[in-house]
Amino acid sequence: MAMPIETGVTFSVGAYGKSINLVAGRNQFLQKGRILVVAKGSAVGLNVSFSVGGVPLMDDKALMFIGATGSLNVKDNVVIDQVIAGGVAEMYLRNTTAGALTTDYAVYFTPL
Repeated sequence: MAMPIETGVTFSVGAYGKSINLVAGRNQFLQKGRILVVAKGSAVGLNVSFSVGGVPLMDDKALMFIGATGSLNVKDNVVIDQVIAGGVAEMYLRNTTAGALTTDYAVYFTPL
């Protein structure tokens, strides 16, 4: 069963800024399993980086789902769905625009 290991609602990233590691604490140390990341930005211009054990699953790629209204939907807003060998998880958001942008995100983990 998937467990949410990190979530954020209207997490803001300033103009041309980069977030801190969004998967922090004891939840960032993962064993073998399946990682599922869902995210939805407020506008075009947010990039996502996600790695596990130093292996990038998404390396500074544009967040493809945007919208200022509606909810984050696990079926519609999947960014990463990958089986992993384990390691330390890291997720960063980078804003490529001149204004602050927000995003809703959730990271789920299913041990195998």
